[in-house]
Amino acid sequence: MPDRKPTPISGAKHGATGTGNASLTALHPQLPAADQRSASTVSTGPPALPDTTSASMPVSPWGRRRVLLLNATFEPLTALPMRRAVVLVVCGKAEVVHGDPTGIVMHSATSTVEIPSVIRLSNYVRVPYRGRVPLTRAGLMHRDRYRCAYCSGRAETIDHVVPRSRGGPHTWQNCVASCAKCNHKKADKLLSELGWRLRVVPAAPRGPHWRLLAGVADADPLWLPYLGEPAA
Repeated sequence: MPDRKPTPISGAKHGATGTGNASLTALHPQLPAADQRSASTVSTGPPALPDTTSASMPVSPWGRRRVLLLNATFEPLTALPMRRAVVLVVCGKAEVVHGDPTGIVMHSATSTVEIPSVIRLSNYVRVPYRGRVPLTRAGLMHRDRYRCAYCSGRAETIDHVVPRSRGGPHTWQNCVASCAKCNHKKADKLLSELGWRLRVVPAAPRGPHWRLLAGVADADPLWLPYLGEPAA
C-alpha cells in the first residue's frame, strides 16, 4: 500500500508568524504592516481610569478654618467651622466683629458676606458652669507658651515631670511642654537625679477661654484680646 503523506499542521494552531500576520491583516486590512505588528500587542480591555482618590484632590479651606464665637457679652464660647459661622451671620443670629485679614468676601445672588474671624451672638446665651479644663496637647502648649519648662527653648513635645513609669499621673500639675532634646535627656529620670528645676510650677489653667484653647492648636491673632493672657 502507498504511504500516506502526513497532513501539514496549520501555523495558526501553533502561533506561526506568517499565519498570525495573515490573520491580523484580515482583521486590519487598512493598517500598514508596522502598525499591524504593534496592534497585536495592544490590550483589548477597557482603558485605565485616572486616579481620583482623595489624596490627589485639594482640601477645601472650609474644613480647616475656624471662627471664634463670642457671647453677646463678648465672652468667648467656642471655635466654629467657617461654614457654620457664615450661616449664623446670614441668618441674623450673629454679627461680624473682625473680618478675615485678607479681606475675602462671599457673594450670593442677593447679598455679600464678609468671611469672619470673630463673630458675636445677637442674643445672650447662658452657658452652664464647667469647672475642670480637659488636659490636651494644644491647651498645655498654650499654657506654657510653647516654651520648654527646662531650658526655655522652643517646645515640641509633652513631658511628665514625674515619669509615668514611676507612678506620675497624667495631670496639668505633672505635665509640661518640653523641647525634644531635654525630653530625650531626661527620659525616665526625676528632676532631683539630674539637678534640674522647673522654670514655673505647673498648674491647671482657669477661665472660660481655656476650654476653648484646649481644642485649638493655632489660634488666630485676632482672637487673643478676647481670650485673655495665657498664664503659665
